[in-house]
Amino acid sequence: MSRKVTLFTGQWADLPIDELLPLVKKMGYEGVELACWGDHFEVSRALAEDSYVVELWEKLQANDLSCYAISNHLVSQAVCDLIDERHQAILSPNIWGDGDPEGVRQRAAEEMKNTARAARKFFDARPDDTVIHPVVNGFTGSSIWHALYAFPPTSQEYLDNGYKDFANRWTPILEVFEEVDINFALEVHPTEIAFDTASAERALEAVSNHKRFGFNYDPSHLGYQGVDYIRFIRNFPDRIYHVHMKDVWWGHGDGSVGVFGGHTDFTDARRFWDFRSLGHGDIKFEDIIVALNDIGYTGPLSIEWEDGRMDRVHGGTEAADFTRKVDFKSNALAFDAAFDQANQ
Repeated sequence: MSRKVTLFTGQWADLPIDELLPLVKKMGYEGVELACWGDHFEVSRALAEDSYVVELWEKLQANDLSCYAISNHLVSQAVCDLIDERHQAILSPNIWGDGDPEGVRQRAAEEMKNTARAARKFFDARPDDTVIHPVVNGFTGSSIWHALYAFPPTSQEYLDNGYKDFANRWTPILEVFEEVDINFALEVHPTEIAFDTASAERALEAVSNHKRFGFNYDPSHLGYQGVDYIRFIRNFPDRIYHVHMKDVWWGHGDGSVGVFGGHTDFTDARRFWDFRSLGHGDIKFEDIIVALNDIGYTGPLSIEWEDGRMDRVHGGTEAADFTRKVDFKSNALAFDAAFDQANQ
């Protein structure tokens, strides 16, 4: 059975769910990864209203779609971050509150616990017999991202304290994920506690390899950094809980902007790197599929569509087709097994 091709709805949250789902089906998808913003998945309603999750599944079924993951990147970003006015734009008023940084972080942590509980209630209401372990994707935030360049000189003790802060804030959240049998998948990404392979290893160690902490694999955040994004899969074969299909190109600017982005906007032609629609960047997706097959990943391939240079419906449609073409099942029989007379 081929992996399901789904669309992450985060970049489509300007469209109401009732308008988006028919479009998702029209673009060629089999399911969605529901974002916890817009009206796509409302954590508070899922917990308070028994009919909410049932009706959401009915909407999905009416459009011949399914769901295997929900995502709460915006709230989870605030759990460990150094909070400033930018966070108010991505957080609901009940999470932002009076804007006191520690209060924001604590409310975000409680909301992530509730996200796990809401996910369990939602997936328990699934009307079919699909067997894929449910996942909540998201970010972690980081109290030490600002120290990335290590100047003023930054000691390992200073960085260790950042990982301790991450562990102290996220371990209680992960315990709730354990209680409800839901996995949390961090999208390894700049600004998070894990943004490459080395920092991902350190994050796992910080939470004592908690079994509910894994990764939402997204090669687009690794390739332009110079991180071996295929090796990442092979380094964490039992921690790839979800996969984002997303492309990026690098080395296409005019030489005036480097990897750090030069405080330019996406699509600025001077940029060294930028996100592209699937198949238009530099990520080697066939190598990814081979590695995913090698580790036995059978979950969805969820397209996080971002390309500031392309119409999103055109790009979303093209991306679904691209993913379906590049994906393939593992061979159930060694190619030379037919030479054995026992198999003839």
